[in-house]
Amino acid sequence: MRKGTPGKRGPDGSRTSRFGQRPAPDRQKRREPKERPERPVRREEEPLSGQRRRSEDTAEYIYGINPVSEALRSGRPLFAIYVLDSAHRNVFGLIRKAEKQRITIRHAGKDFFEERFGKGHQGIAAHVARKKMLSVSDLPELLAQAGRRAFFLVADCIEDPRNFGAMLRTAEVAGVHGVIFQQQRSAGISPAVSKASAGALEHLSLIETVNIKHALRVLKDAGVKIVGAEADTDTEPWDLDLSGPVAVVMGSEGEGLRRTVRDLCDTIVSLPVKGHVSSLNVSVATGILLYEVLRQRGREKRLSH
Repeated sequence: MRKGTPGKRGPDGSRTSRFGQRPAPDRQKRREPKERPERPVRREEEPLSGQRRRSEDTAEYIYGINPVSEALRSGRPLFAIYVLDSAHRNVFGLIRKAEKQRITIRHAGKDFFEERFGKGHQGIAAHVARKKMLSVSDLPELLAQAGRRAFFLVADCIEDPRNFGAMLRTAEVAGVHGVIFQQQRSAGISPAVSKASAGALEHLSLIETVNIKHALRVLKDAGVKIVGAEADTDTEPWDLDLSGPVAVVMGSEGEGLRRTVRDLCDTIVSLPVKGHVSSLNVSVATGILLYEVLRQRGREKRLSH
């Protein structure tokens, strides 16, 4: 038996293997184990082998109080929650909720968190099933559910995870029916995006596509107004009627909308700039545009009464 393998002594003084079976005596005589240095004991508890296989195919980590809390609330399957002993006291209320749902709680050391997540983990992480993505083929169903109030956000090559996460947070609070984003040249859905969204992505319909232009054509054919955001145009969002079905399209941080995407927009709007800095952060601009849609819809509702 290899040095350092845990096991119990049997009646004859031999040790059981870690799988509970005693090694055959004749095999022990024929094969002398090679001496191997002891491995340092790791304090954190890694996922079991079955969990490791799941992790490669269908699971991922999320971290932070809000992302784990919202995953728990949304019903996304959680395989285990990892907790740092010195975590913030808010974590322990979350742990009690998880225990009521019979979710495994594992205690982990500081290295476990810092090696995987860096700063901002707040002493809690979860091993969860991957967030389900929708495709362009799901758009007709979403449009039918939304009806005349269809409201979409389209993210054209947003590559910064914090910006994308902040956009998702605003989109969820504003009540959009779906967020469409590019598969390539995009931050995608990651633990960092989940953290930046404060867990809001748990409650969103996320449509991932290799071709945003195809998604825009589906929306246009369904009567959705496509409004792109770009600098240096003469049209401001409050000059338009945004009370009907609408999709707001935001371009990348450095380059803005790609020309082919811009060409598919029904109109291009700009936010007024009165100071010395020439532009707003993309997530801030997204918030202004989405809430202008809400403002106009709220006004229309009040007028109809």
